[in-house]
Amino acid sequence: MKQLNLFDYSSNSINKQPIITMSQGSLENWKTKIFKYQQQIITEKSSIEQLTLFDLDSCSNRLSAENINPFALKLHNCEFYEHKPQQHDDSNCIYFIIDNNLPLLLYIGESQNSPRKRWKGTHHCKNYIFNYIELHRQYKLEVAVVTAFYWDVPVEKKLRQQLESELIEKWRSPFNKESWKFWGQPFGKI
Repeated sequence: MKQLNLFDYSSNSINKQPIITMSQGSLENWKTKIFKYQQQIITEKSSIEQLTLFDLDSCSNRLSAENINPFALKLHNCEFYEHKPQQHDDSNCIYFIIDNNLPLLLYIGESQNSPRKRWKGTHHCKNYIFNYIELHRQYKLEVAVVTAFYWDVPVEKKLRQQLESELIEKWRSPFNKESWKFWGQPFGKI
């Protein structure tokens, strides 16, 4: 599938960051499409949920992408990795980058050691988030990028990555490369 061409890029000689130009309307339309899709996922889940008398396999249910709602998790500052270590600092997890303003689930990732270690330094998604926030500031649009963590994940990396893939497939988080076929790659390569 051909990549959507939503931006023109030119380099800034001072900080080497791309200058992104995208109309405010294009940005708002892009976000609205993703928002409608993700809200449909939440609505469908709540309409087909059924209570069962017996919890036959609580472990497999807990580790199912169908049972994880990123929007219901505790939210943290998007620069959590810059703050002092927290309770789960050395734990495996699935993490979510959310623009809590609309809300939109932007990115899903998994961490083998800890989210702090994963994000400290050069996580490939940081530029994507930076460009997203900067474009909102350019148009004076509200943006509230936050992070959420799901800690109850398998220790085995292969199982954690499988859960991550299922979540990306379900939510179509636009910053994950697997979802670019749905939403394009409007904030440049990450």
